Amino acid sequence: MNESAHPITGFFVTGTDTGVGKTLVSAALLRRFAAAGRRVAGMKPVASGAIATTQGLRSEDALILLRESSPHAAYEHVNPYALEPPIAPHLAALAAGVTIDVVRIEAAFRALAAAADLVVVEGVGGWRVPLGPDLDVAGLAARLGLPVILVVGLRLGCLNHAIMTAEAIHATGLRLAGWVGTGIEPGFAAVEGNLATLHAALRAPCLGHVPPLSSPDVRAVAGCLDLAALR
Repeated sequence: MNESAHPITGFFVTGTDTGVGKTLVSAALLRRFAAAGRRVAGMKPVASGAIATTQGLRSEDALILLRESSPHAAYEHVNPYALEPPIAPHLAALAAGVTIDVVRIEAAFRALAAAADLVVVEGVGGWRVPLGPDLDVAGLAARLGLPVILVVGLRLGCLNHAIMTAEAIHATGLRLAGWVGTGIEPGFAAVEGNLATLHAALRAPCLGHVPPLSSPDVRAVAGCLDLAALR
């Protein structure tokens, strides 16, 4: 996708697991699109492990996305559900006595989309992480109807996780717009072989390979991405 072309509504970023770099990739996408002159908004609909502040519970992941958003967005739109326990989101919601309502998330998404050209929505955990008795990340992504970007944490087992996740995305009826490989384990063997296998197996363009970084930050990750193939 030519970064100066007319944008679509946005992208939904998911991962092969938790801790694979979804937030940094999402923030890097926002930075690249903003640099191309677009008004962008980041969204983390559900976040567990939020910290109590004088302004209420705040998710560090959501704050990172908020800092990359332009124009500035309301926190409650960026992160409608901030949950304190650092556990699976449906369990954190249960512990907090909260029901995660997809209608509330859709309303927040519409508010962000009304003020931005493009919204990057970061999921929580992997594709099938439960958000409640009748909702999971896949169901949320389907309700928003956005093309999906898959972040693949490069470690042992990533091929199985990536291929199965891609198949599940297609089965949901959504388009896999691209994928990013992230070096989350320094010293991981056969990186190039794994990347070559992913190139052959995933029916979507590779948007970049983020090598292990001594101090990962948004600028460094943004420099590893090539968004030319996005559409």
